[in-house]
Amino acid sequence: MAVLEGATRKTLAFGRRALGLDVPAPDHTVAVLHRDESEVPGLDKRERAQLDRIRLMGATGAVLMAIAALGIGAQPVHQNPVSGVRVLGIFARAHTGSLAMCMFGTVLVIGAWLLLGRFAIGGLAGSPLHRLSRSQLDRTLLLWIVPLSVAPPMFSNDVYSYLAQSEIAARGIDPYEEGPVAGLGIDNVLTNNVPTIWRDTPAPYGPLFLWIGRGIAELTGDNIIAGVWVHRLLALAGVALIVWALPRLSVRCGVAPVSALWLGAANPLVLFHLVGGVHNDALMLGLMLAGVELTLRAIYGNGGKPDLLSMRDRPPFDARAYALLIGGAVVITLSSSVKFTSIIALGFVGMALAWRWGGTLKAVFKAAALLAVIAGATTLFVSYASGLGFGWIFTLNTASAVRSWMSLPTVIGIITGFGGVLLGLGDHTTALLSITRPIAAVVAAYVVVRMLVATGTGRLHPVGALGVALGAVVLLFPVVQPWYLLWAIVPLAAWATQPVFRVPAVAFSAVVSLLVMPRGAEFQVFQIIGAALAAAVCFALFFALTRHTLPWRAQAGVSAPSQEGTAYRVTS
Repeated sequence: MAVLEGATRKTLAFGRRALGLDVPAPDHTVAVLHRDESEVPGLDKRERAQLDRIRLMGATGAVLMAIAALGIGAQPVHQNPVSGVRVLGIFARAHTGSLAMCMFGTVLVIGAWLLLGRFAIGGLAGSPLHRLSRSQLDRTLLLWIVPLSVAPPMFSNDVYSYLAQSEIAARGIDPYEEGPVAGLGIDNVLTNNVPTIWRDTPAPYGPLFLWIGRGIAELTGDNIIAGVWVHRLLALAGVALIVWALPRLSVRCGVAPVSALWLGAANPLVLFHLVGGVHNDALMLGLMLAGVELTLRAIYGNGGKPDLLSMRDRPPFDARAYALLIGGAVVITLSSSVKFTSIIALGFVGMALAWRWGGTLKAVFKAAALLAVIAGATTLFVSYASGLGFGWIFTLNTASAVRSWMSLPTVIGIITGFGGVLLGLGDHTTALLSITRPIAAVVAAYVVVRMLVATGTGRLHPVGALGVALGAVVLLFPVVQPWYLLWAIVPLAAWATQPVFRVPAVAFSAVVSLLVMPRGAEFQVFQIIGAALAAAVCFALFFALTRHTLPWRAQAGVSAPSQEGTAYRVTS
């Protein structure tokens, strides 16, 4: 009996330790990702001149990409506005030259972003002596966004799937039952622009997005260019929400708003894939972050970074706080009605609320019940009011048909299957994926639960815990597209400041942005190599010409190993 009791105690102790219930705050491994940033003076005259050159460098790259997109972007099969045009049509006929121009523009934008980081975060392992102002960063970001926002879609054809699925809904057909071929017909102009792999698959998006898309379809009809423009406006609205919410969340975490916006909003993945690629992830992320900010405003008040280990002196949870909480929860739920993944944010808001209410198990159930009612009512309203119902529940896994090289379980399964082929054991990739993907799902679920517990016990800020959880979900997802990395990078930009996060985040953002080819034309290997060599030569010449006028190397007054000063806080 004593042996059984001892085993039970050890099992319970192990379980509590695994969930983080008995882990002392200083020993929490994820907490090392964060440290408060300090307020520092603005740029001096020399640095302002360098900033102007960096701004021009990025704008030039964005313009080159926009021009190249006329020939090698994700142009529509039908209604291509530059097809047959004498001057503009030359880019479509000179694929190698257009690809070289696009590559060179891409390198310029990425290089400008990295150089801008010297005035936002300093070095990856230090802090800046001088930091650019919020208005300076906003103007730079706007200047880089404008050329890509008027260019043809790039890097993805997904917007054409949006148009087709929205038209299906506009015709009164269930887009969660019928794909573009069945719903519109194989000869329909919208169907012909959808990539072949998605022509027979139903829509994997939430009812809010298709409800909005149905309105766009009724407005633009079969006019592909007008439909793309309106969808891009929707993506830009999502980016605007990110720019609104991210600095407010960062100040709550003791992080400089400019640092968060540099990594989370000026990121090349945002510019190239959310703006240039017209992805609905922009709307999802924008709504999610805005909802999190509203709910945290209700939980912690308008004060800055909350003291997570002591909730004394918090403002009373009055009618205004409940209004903000309900409004924020509704906005997060609307985000999940674009892409369901963002519903996870509601769990972290709930655990923060439970901690605000005392951190007891009763408080957890009370917060969970309240948010569940709000989320359920919002989802029911959107599903019924849109007339789209709940078919989206059964199409969430549609994208798993793709084998993504950025997904850890998928890569492990493919490599192992290929090893079996080399050993003469046959191709068992599909069977291996049926093993690796469920294991990855269990691991991701464990990380999410661990982060929820850390939030509920006050060890981690909910924004940081949410970012870490989304990072685990993304990396262990069956399918990972380049822009999916933003699900984790954007919220973590407001909290994680240490090199252990920023170095890989910056590296992944730069490398992935550079490797993805503009989609809209098929290229031969010799074209890709020739274009890459031409872009490399152009950039080498550019570097030689600007090595003394741009801050390619760390220099005095730009970055330093450490800074002492007042940490960022909200004061009103």
